[in-house]
Amino acid sequence: MSFQGPIKISPRLQEQAERAREINEANKTVEPISGPRSVALPPDYTEERFYAAAATLRKLIGNENVDIVDQPLNDGWYLQHPKTHDAFQVLDQDDFVASCVARPRHTEDVQAIVRWANEYLIPLWPISIGRNLGYGGAGPRVRGSVVIDMGHHMNRILEVNEREASCLVEPGVTYYNLYDCLQAQGSSLWIDTPDLPGGSVMGNALDRGVGYTPYGDHWGKHCGLEVVLPDGSLMRTGMGAVDGANTWQSFQHGFGPSVDGLFSQANNGIVTKMGMWLMPSPKSMQAYQISFKREEDLGAVCEALRPLMVRGVLGNVPSLRHVLQEAALHGNQRTYYKGPGPIDEETTEKIAERFGGYWFLYGCLYSDEDSCDHLVDVVRDAFTHIPGSAFYKSDDTPEDSYIRTRIQIFSGQPNLRELGWVNWVPDGAHLFFAPISPITAKDAEKQFKMVKERHRQYGFDCFSTFCVGPREMHHICCIIYNKADPKHKWGAYRMLRDMIRDAGKEGYGEYRTHISCFDEVMKVYGWNNNAFLKFNETIKDALDPNSIIAPGKSGIWGRRFRGKGWELWGDETRSVPAERDGSLSRRINIEERL
Repeated sequence: MSFQGPIKISPRLQEQAERAREINEANKTVEPISGPRSVALPPDYTEERFYAAAATLRKLIGNENVDIVDQPLNDGWYLQHPKTHDAFQVLDQDDFVASCVARPRHTEDVQAIVRWANEYLIPLWPISIGRNLGYGGAGPRVRGSVVIDMGHHMNRILEVNEREASCLVEPGVTYYNLYDCLQAQGSSLWIDTPDLPGGSVMGNALDRGVGYTPYGDHWGKHCGLEVVLPDGSLMRTGMGAVDGANTWQSFQHGFGPSVDGLFSQANNGIVTKMGMWLMPSPKSMQAYQISFKREEDLGAVCEALRPLMVRGVLGNVPSLRHVLQEAALHGNQRTYYKGPGPIDEETTEKIAERFGGYWFLYGCLYSDEDSCDHLVDVVRDAFTHIPGSAFYKSDDTPEDSYIRTRIQIFSGQPNLRELGWVNWVPDGAHLFFAPISPITAKDAEKQFKMVKERHRQYGFDCFSTFCVGPREMHHICCIIYNKADPKHKWGAYRMLRDMIRDAGKEGYGEYRTHISCFDEVMKVYGWNNNAFLKFNETIKDALDPNSIIAPGKSGIWGRRFRGKGWELWGDETRSVPAERDGSLSRRINIEERL
């Protein structure tokens, strides 16, 4: 049994999904392993004790809703992804693996699972959908945890309020589910979708993911949570704490301390319902692309962007993409380069000539007037001083140009085209490096230089995208590697850790990271002798004294695990302390793998 989720996708995306699957299959060089495997046991558990505990869990939520992970780990692909492990593994394949998968049918089942876990002291790892690819997928931070597949049964859109432009969803609602629901109702409301629509609306918001309409700050547009706490009790935040309130999805804060943030990128509870605000459709919109000829134009572009963002002229979340990111949507590395190692500078320049630029800015303007032309002129004029820049409305570009895809994302329509670039190398997988920076030439140039030099050192092609917010930029660096090649995989992992440290020395912190790097990134947030981490540890110990829910999430460990060898600082190849499982060699020098 592979534990891959069933394909539940909009019919409008079916043809595109099938093409993506065929390309993905053709890019694989390694056959899945067959035959039974040993169960990754929870900490301090024997097989006999674990199976006895699992039998009790089956009685609580149904035999058919508990699967022991004793079969080969099949990585599947985007729409048939594993719920048991990280499909894009960076440590050994048998790491970050669940002992079993539990599928609650409703909130009461979630409460029962949490109480069971407290009784048996087995850690839980809740996932909404499990497509958190590049950041750890469905893999649990503590090997042998029970993955709670929240979205398998709990996938209802509970309410759509057309008048107030909001909805209430369960964990398993994907972006294309919500889009199809609104379309079926004839709604005038839009969703905000990230680059790929197969993830959970709730899960992406909880991890503070981003989209590209004016509602691109997903966490900022949530309104109200229902949460199962670590003792199994149930709480609602904001106005949901008022009996009979009809304002739960209307006002975010309620009365007293605003506690919603304790459940975002956190491990203080399991969210079972979330309210989200939806975007009223504008009267007009205009997508655009601006190309810039030279690598050194990066700073000038950022200086021109900043006043437009601060003044609110650019209504969405524009993205500034490197030319290799553009090229990867039209072919793989061998399409452009036959030499050894990463693409060289000369070839990169030729690719830039072919695509008409080294950097590409994609954005969209929205208006409640009949036309956006008055805003188009403002944006075009802001970049004319950059030599060689070229402004295009979406209709002025070729049919296969990326802006034609982007306009769908800008109008809340799910699209799967972004699946293409992961096939840049055989057996493609990816990690994300995602530091935050101000919108300045100095910071953008410093970060890009730092990233480019590390990629050159480790032999990787550099894919940089700056997603621009009102006052900052998310610098999303896609590290694409061959997961079937141990040296390539370990090189990607080591490079990611080096870049985290490089960024920290310059005062840059990541907004999100892979599960293997939680501790490293939290270390960067170490002002005043790690006051931020200590505060979160205090909360964790108070709410979850048995360290049951997602231990290690965001580098926050409960007392049962903290300081006992579970942290990862960069020289480990396994996530399990050797004294917990002598069969797992933990501290092999990564240099031996390169």
